Amino acid sequence: MTQLVGVLNVTPDSFSDGNLFLKPAAAIKQAEQMFADGATLVDIGAESTRPGAVPIRLEEEWQRLEPVLTALIKRFPGKLSVDTYHPETAERALNLGDVIINDVTGMKSPAMVDVVVRHQARCIISQLPTGDTQSAHTAAQLLDDQEAIKRDLLAAAQLLESRGIKRDQIILDPGIGFGKTPELNRKLLKFARELPDYKVMIGYSRKRFLGDQRIELEPNLAAGRVAIAAGTAYLRVHDVAGHRQLLY
Repeated sequence: MTQLVGVLNVTPDSFSDGNLFLKPAAAIKQAEQMFADGATLVDIGAESTRPGAVPIRLEEEWQRLEPVLTALIKRFPGKLSVDTYHPETAERALNLGDVIINDVTGMKSPAMVDVVVRHQARCIISQLPTGDTQSAHTAAQLLDDQEAIKRDLLAAAQLLESRGIKRDQIILDPGIGFGKTPELNRKLLKFARELPDYKVMIGYSRKRFLGDQRIELEPNLAAGRVAIAAGTAYLRVHDVAGHRQLLY
């Protein structure tokens, strides 16, 4: 059965919820509400990956994450993921307790792989056509090749498996909205059919390929219906309460 992953941005500049949950108390309250609304996981990120976002220092990322993780990790063990591409941040988060590492850059960093393997951590691997989130948004040639996405994700997953990570610890995400054509983004809603032996997460929520709708719910629900019908394991969404209707 498909499960919901709530998106929690503890950032000042994310495009749809920037600055809403930057203060730890607000972030903690939002996480609690997402779980109450039906989220199985809450994915917490401290650095925006929107187009034009400015990378932040490692210490600033951790200053945003630490109080939120510290408050939630004992209450919701195994139900938090940390959205980071920094091995140092992943290490610190795993030292606090049982969290999932969500690497939007697809585990391309050998140091990140080492962290995940050392902790035998669960992880989410996203596909990114370029070396970083910003160049993916500005690439002159957008990716329109689903097979390339499959190859990238399988290579990353198989590397982790070869180093002792079990397949059921791995979630694969085709990276909708990062360096892909609108046509490919729409096709990727059904990506779970391409990798039936893995759990697939689809993160379409409030992405521009759905139209200039920003926070309207219906285009997101329509995308969710397509993803669920294709066998998607997880929907990564901002509006957990609004999406819950899709599961019942």
